[in-house]
Amino acid sequence: VEMNARGLRIPLLLLLVTVVAMANVTYIQRWGGFKEKATSTKNMNSTLHFFIQFYNNASNDTYLFRVQKLIQSQMQLTTGVEYFITVKIGRTKCKKNETKKASCPLQSSKMKKSLICTSLIYTVPWANYYQLWNNSCQDHR
Repeated sequence: VEMNARGLRIPLLLLLVTVVAMANVTYIQRWGGFKEKATSTKNMNSTLHFFIQFYNNASNDTYLFRVQKLIQSQMQLTTGVEYFITVKIGRTKCKKNETKKASCPLQSSKMKKSLICTSLIYTVPWANYYQLWNNSCQDHR
């Protein structure tokens, strides 16, 4: 009896791995991938607001940055909404420790700095939930 149980272990393990692999393929295909769709302006604005707040909190720069331009936006519906965005951000004249002004002008002198950032942001807009899954920024001249 012991030899039969050992003999069944490997086929059962292979069957389990196959079922899990097939389930993952079905799960991935169900979402349909990212699409360049017109998204709700309200959802996009709150997503960009989340992004720039996250960036400013994580940045070591003395000055705040703000979004200058939304270059590209793709979305995918999952358990929430995933946004894959590319934005141009610029350094403002407002320092982090100052009172937040409604509108901070961009730096125009030698302090001028712009970055192009590509980010993957997961949101559940109806629950006001945002999470940055991936972000990469490069200097832009």
